[in-house]
Amino acid sequence: MFKKTWKTIKIFIVIAIVLVCLPHSILPSQTSDLNKSDFEEYSKENETEKRLIEFRDNEESLKMKLLQLEVINSSRKKYKAGPVKLDILASRVANKMCREAAENNYIGHWNIAGEKPYHRYASAGGYDHVTENAFGQWSSDNYIVSKSNVSSMMKTGHMTFMAEKAPYDGHKKTIIDKSHNFVGIGFSISGKQFRYYEEFIDRYFEFENIPGEVKAGEPCSITINTGADNFLYYLVVYREKFPSSLTPSQITKRGSYDDYSNEEYLKIPAWELSGYRNGSYYKIPLRFSKEGLYYIQIYSDKNEITKPGSLSTKGKTSGSGIVIRVN
Repeated sequence: MFKKTWKTIKIFIVIAIVLVCLPHSILPSQTSDLNKSDFEEYSKENETEKRLIEFRDNEESLKMKLLQLEVINSSRKKYKAGPVKLDILASRVANKMCREAAENNYIGHWNIAGEKPYHRYASAGGYDHVTENAFGQWSSDNYIVSKSNVSSMMKTGHMTFMAEKAPYDGHKKTIIDKSHNFVGIGFSISGKQFRYYEEFIDRYFEFENIPGEVKAGEPCSITINTGADNFLYYLVVYREKFPSSLTPSQITKRGSYDDYSNEEYLKIPAWELSGYRNGSYYKIPLRFSKEGLYYIQIYSDKNEITKPGSLSTKGKTSGSGIVIRVN
């Protein structure tokens, strides 16, 4: 009995030595492994980003989100959509929303201040276009806050989105939309409540001198850099009233949200926009006649259009989510 046992032990020892000596690249990769250079890059960005710093992720949370990013990109790959990168600011916006939703026992796309996703992202300093997915679950007992538990629940939230069937598959369509190139990931646990939000970002422009607030009738301008390969195609401005506060019950009942308002304030077509171009930069003058929030969506095209004609934004991606407050 002893000899057979000792022989078995020796076999396991030999196998262990071989495994230790093998180069790491030969061993099967672990899903929990993170690319060191990627983590260092995101960690540095997380440290240098000063906006919404009170909602900054610690090292463990950042690692969990990078693992969740792999889950998201795996879903996108199945539908031939390119990978997205983690957006630090959008993740903090999501963290803030998740915390409020968990602490106040609601789930939805508005916060208690009555703000939609593009309001919240813009107020944090974001200018790109954002599309939000929201997930929540609750328990009869307090949740255990651990890396494994949080990671599991985030994955559950994402896979719930991916399990949707047409025509009720809005969250899934958001995830696999090929136009997205960044995503913010947020989560929060408050007692018996868990919230998980995804903020998908369409980032195609660079912005300069974007005013956050102006007075009615006061002239202002926005500056957009489209890069060397694109030209502005269309700009539309929506006006809406200032948000009013909502109760948690009202938020939960609202369901999905519109990425616009019912009032189109201004449209500027490609041939007019071309007159504001200097190289890849466009300095566009604006003036708002009455108070409210003005939401600006901007589209681009590979070709510059300088003469009036027919335009359509169908199938095109808005590369902006600028919100200007007019008093």
